[in-house]
Order: sequence, then C-alpha cells, then structure tokens
Amino acid sequence: MTDSSAALPDATVPPTASRRAVPRADIVLPCLDEAAALPWVLDRIPDGWRAIVVDNGSTDGSAELARSLGAHVVTEERRGFGAACHAGLLAAEAEFVCFCDCDGSLDPALLAGFVRRIADGECDLLLGRRRPEGRGAWPPHARAGNLALARMLRRRTGLRLHDLGPLRAARRADLLALDLTDRRSGYPLQMVVRASDAGLRVAESDVPYRPRSGKSKVTGTWRGTWHAVRDMRGVLREPPADRPSVSASAPSPAPSGTGASR
Repeated sequence: MTDSSAALPDATVPPTASRRAVPRADIVLPCLDEAAALPWVLDRIPDGWRAIVVDNGSTDGSAELARSLGAHVVTEERRGFGAACHAGLLAAEAEFVCFCDCDGSLDPALLAGFVRRIADGECDLLLGRRRPEGRGAWPPHARAGNLALARMLRRRTGLRLHDLGPLRAARRADLLALDLTDRRSGYPLQMVVRASDAGLRVAESDVPYRPRSGKSKVTGTWRGTWHAVRDMRGVLREPPADRPSVSASAPSPAPSGTGASR
C-alpha cells in the first residue's frame, strides 16, 4: 500500500501567510468538567470561528461557563469521548471542522494553520503530532499506548503516523461520509482508519503539548489507557468498508514535494 501520511511543517502560521484570510471553521471541544481550562481555551479560538463545546455530563458548571464566554453549547448525555465528538460534528455547519481537547493541553489557535493547509490542497485530514513541553505533559503509559497504536495503524493502513492526537482538522463533508460509529475511545482512530480506506490524504504536523488542567478521563491511569487501547484495537480489526472515495470535495492534490499525497 502506498503511504499517504507525512509530517508537515509546524502548524504555526508564518507572518507572510497571516495576511491571507483563513477559511471559517467550527471547532468541536468535547468537555467533561473542564471549567478551569475553558477560559484560556475559548480565548484562543481564531477570530470568526465558532466554538462548539459538547458537555458530556459536567458537574462543575462547564456548560454554563462556556455559554457565558460565547461558545455554542451542545449537550450529549451518552458518556464517551466519541459520543461527544460526533455530537459536535453533527452540530457543526462550517465547511471545515476541527477538534481539540478542552483541557488546556493543546492550543486551538494552531488550527488556523491546519485549515489553511487543507484548503490549499496539501492534505484532507491533518493531525497534530504532540510534542510534550513541561513536566507531566505526557505520562509514560500514555506514550507507550500511543506508540503501540501507531504501529498497529501502520500495519493496518500503511500510514506512517507517530501520533493519534486529538488536535485535527478536515472538511465536514468528508468526515460525515466516513459514517463513524465508535462512540468511545476508538473514535479518533476510526476516523483515521476510515479516512485512509476512503482514499483521503492523511498527514501530521508537530504541535506543542502541555500539562493538562486536571486529570485525564482516558489516559490518566494505566487502567484508563488499557481500556482506550482495547477500544482502538477493536477498530483496527474492522474490515475495510466498501465505500466510494470521499475526497471528491477536496481540491486537487498539491504538487509533488508536499509529502501528503497518496
């Protein structure tokens, strides 16, 4: 299988490019008790973009705080990271949809660079490859689980990705066409696997990864990491879906040299 993944330059928008308008996007922010981090996260949303905070059962007033800060709040009663992400995707209206954790570990401002690269035809699905900064940003067990999954993903799809991080962007139509069904920890991986199966060009770009606010609900413990890996291994066992390519809405592939074309 031809490899369709590649590391792109850092997602930060260079000064010469900042004068060009960035296409509008909606940012999906799955949220479970993230009141401490919400003000910083929402303050980093690019101008003109809509923040969709998907409250997944918070008890710390996260939903009310998000509304007061101008976010569009969606309630998803079914617990699960995938359930929250997909509810946000369905609520999105913009051509481009981005995803970002709501815990302050990742900077949503970087997504402007992600969307520009997709709009310019460099790739169809762009993931943030996390580069930890600061003590405790990425616990050893979480790194080990991520590395194992990246290797299994390569065997399944041929994609040479190093990370399956939550900072990502794509066209809304492309994501909806993937018919994603996982509603737990396997959702991010299923998105990548089905995107590859459908012929979308998948790439990654380095992003800083800082210590999160509060404790992770998924990979904060060995037990949580194991459950996440188990969910994702189930996704990898799924046979390739017999579906047409969903990349017809994307621009023509970038000229050779971008490293992202299939």
